Amino acid sequence: MISSDSIVALSSGRLPAGVAVIRISGPQSRFVVETIVGPVVKNRVAAYRKFRAPGGSVLDSGLVVFFAGPNSFTGEDIAEFYVHGGRAVVAKMLETIAGFDGVRHAELGEFTRRAFLNGKVDLVETEALADLVNAETEAQRRFAVQNAEGVQSELYLGWRRRLIHARAMIEAEIDFADEDDVPGSVAETVWSDVRAMIDEIERHVEGFRAAEIIRDGFEVVILGAPNAGKSSLFNALARREAAIVTEEPGTTRDLLEVVLDLEGMRVRVTDTAGLRETPGRIEAIGIERARSKAGTADLLLVLEDMVDPVPIGAIPADIPTLRIGTKVDLLRDESLATHYDAAISTRDGTGLVGLLAEIGHRAAAQIGEAGDILPSRLRHVELLNEAKRFLLAAVAGDERGQELRAEELRLAADRLGRIVGAVDVEDLLDVIFSQFCIGK
Repeated sequence: MISSDSIVALSSGRLPAGVAVIRISGPQSRFVVETIVGPVVKNRVAAYRKFRAPGGSVLDSGLVVFFAGPNSFTGEDIAEFYVHGGRAVVAKMLETIAGFDGVRHAELGEFTRRAFLNGKVDLVETEALADLVNAETEAQRRFAVQNAEGVQSELYLGWRRRLIHARAMIEAEIDFADEDDVPGSVAETVWSDVRAMIDEIERHVEGFRAAEIIRDGFEVVILGAPNAGKSSLFNALARREAAIVTEEPGTTRDLLEVVLDLEGMRVRVTDTAGLRETPGRIEAIGIERARSKAGTADLLLVLEDMVDPVPIGAIPADIPTLRIGTKVDLLRDESLATHYDAAISTRDGTGLVGLLAEIGHRAAAQIGEAGDILPSRLRHVELLNEAKRFLLAAVAGDERGQELRAEELRLAADRLGRIVGAVDVEDLLDVIFSQFCIGK
């Protein structure tokens, strides 16, 4: 796709900064560069120049790099100006460049959108770039880099190629069964491969929960009776006074959350209201929220004051749980601590390092092998499940005839193509590219 206009934006971080990067893409890029810095700029070679407005006044000085299309990120001519990162400098550069005919300010994700429309990246790689920009932990970064390099796309495109080949073999057997160059009895081999692909898709979809944990975080919920030490543990994990701690029961009435980075993994810890039988009306709402949150957790930390234990009633039986004994520093009979998975004291720090290590271990076990190829978006899972339904219909349709079964293969391949953007995805583009910042 050849764009009729050019776009410009600040492509680096928040101002002020030591250096700011201003990017322009489109047919006017070369003219803008030659007007601002002069004609002697080699392709893909950084050059130090003075930057001048069309009237001759000096705007700044710095590096400029020109990338001739189609060998650029967007597939168009691109230029990048590396300027001093003051707000006034950047504002004047953007104003000057946007003042050229045919140049306008970029919209959210518009550089990446042009890269997609020009075939430089597919939709899965585009989504991975958004994840890479937003990555906060090492696990998120590794996951995004792997997908940005195309391993996830290649998996889906490989399945699609297998289905296109299978459909071609079935249709060839239908239309040219008497020809010598068409292998006979291909159906058994084709349908065997399709059944194997169904199993492969099922195993891949099962990995979506691990991908959710990488992207959104491993969910840890703290439960316990009032004054069991929940908020004290929450503050110790957060390393700040995130929750109010008093001896008055029912102090915490709403859900409080903090995000931790444990060994490169994102972990979300939620403090909840103390669970008891006869709360006040407002406190009862907090308790209901606590129990609801517990039902969606990846791990429950059920705290109990070992000096004065109080039962909290039933907790979700299907959620992994660690029973934590608190206030071990006040415990006279140390043998009581053996009844718990861990014994801690937030006052002197006993057991906190081990507890953090155990939470990190549980999160890592949920994620599994870092090298696994996982579906990174819910839309991938939905389209994969649709493809699987068509494949199941195809392998179960002996009595329907080969023509209809071949059509099921076509529909399954279509769904796989939609994941990477090979077919019919126009309605998704605005949603996907809105995840980006202006200069990406």
